[in-house]
Amino acid sequence: MRDVARSPLKCNSIQAVILRHYGLGPEKRNLTKVKKIMWQEQRYRCIRSLLATYQQVSTDQIVTELGVSRETVRRDLLELEALGELKRVHGGAIKVEDEPPIEERVHTRVKFKRAIARLTASMVSSGQTLFIDAGSTTVILAEELAKLSGLTIITNSFDVAISMRNGREQRDKANELIVLGGVLDDRAPATVGSLTVAEIYRYRADIALLSPVGVDLEHGATNFDHQEADVARAMVAGAERVFILADYSKIGLASRVAYCPVKRIDLLITNSKAAEEGGFADLQSALSRVALA
Repeated sequence: MRDVARSPLKCNSIQAVILRHYGLGPEKRNLTKVKKIMWQEQRYRCIRSLLATYQQVSTDQIVTELGVSRETVRRDLLELEALGELKRVHGGAIKVEDEPPIEERVHTRVKFKRAIARLTASMVSSGQTLFIDAGSTTVILAEELAKLSGLTIITNSFDVAISMRNGREQRDKANELIVLGGVLDDRAPATVGSLTVAEIYRYRADIALLSPVGVDLEHGATNFDHQEADVARAMVAGAERVFILADYSKIGLASRVAYCPVKRIDLLITNSKAAEEGGFADLQSALSRVALA
């Protein structure tokens, strides 16, 4: 990985503030002193600043900027990767890109999402209660579920609710629809926050039908947004079974926030094309069931 020019401002300014705080004059400003007083969160802030500026950063660059050991940098990168803030690569780390808005995602890989939705709809039955979170795949799923009857749908997604209503082919195909209250999400037409999570805990569902940003062996199902992950995590806790709906592009990926470990996933529904993705074989062997659409 190529080294990039070091930022002389952001990280060095952090060092300067710390040194002033501890009363260390210019004659004492050496790497040993910086190493002793550079707190973990301040190191994280510097790494984030470098990634925001250059999109990628080398281990050697971080060592030079912070005046710490390569082992300290390795631990910091591992922790920041676990938080979903970066992705480690050979020689350093790269920035994790934001998830595209749902308005864009709903128009991508529609054929594959539709196949997953149809297969999922064939696996539920009248009388069941279903948790459904907000996502482009679950919006298409709602269109398929609307063709069924006798379901109770509990969702935080306005798009899912509207798709259930608009997709109903016959008036006698009645399903009960419960839309969770809460704070309107900044990223999607859905409710999030503590009120939404509290409402979820009032219910018990037969199945939670969830669409993550990524799913891999180490982290399970993950999401980019903390509040959306909180909603999904509550749905996992309140459901007898958990079905993860993930098209082939999400296999082997890990986003910022984990909400459902592999051992808690009862069924992964994906596309046959997923077999071509790295990490699928290991993930499949760890799961109790995988269905290919």
